[in-house]
Amino acid sequence: KPMDIVAELESSWVTMSASAPLRGHACLVFRRHAVELHDLNDNEGAAFMSDIRRLSRAVKSVTGAAKLNYEVHGNTIEHLHMHFYPRYPDDVFQGGPINPKAVTPPVYGAGEIESFRARLRQALGLTAA
Repeated sequence: KPMDIVAELESSWVTMSASAPLRGHACLVFRRHAVELHDLNDNEGAAFMSDIRRLSRAVKSVTGAAKLNYEVHGNTIEHLHMHFYPRYPDDVFQGGPINPKAVTPPVYGAGEIESFRARLRQALGLTAA
């Protein structure tokens, strides 16, 4: 299992780390080991897309982001996962790509990540952890 699990959806875990590069960043990790989207069978693909859409709505609702960026890489961790980056008009990456390594200070104040996690669970229709 990944670290910082906030919720378990139909096919995936939702994670949210205090060391995120943007406030409200979440990651969706497919539960079965798979590396590529084409490794999923039709039912798994439909379930993963359903989880993507569900988490997308929840992140947008919780953060009020102007836009969400979605990234699927696997360069570092060869396991299917998708990053959800809320974009804000004044974020540090405005006008350019997201570079998590460029962020040094924490993006959350003391105790703030717990509030984000609780609100995300609520937006996903889940009870508080």
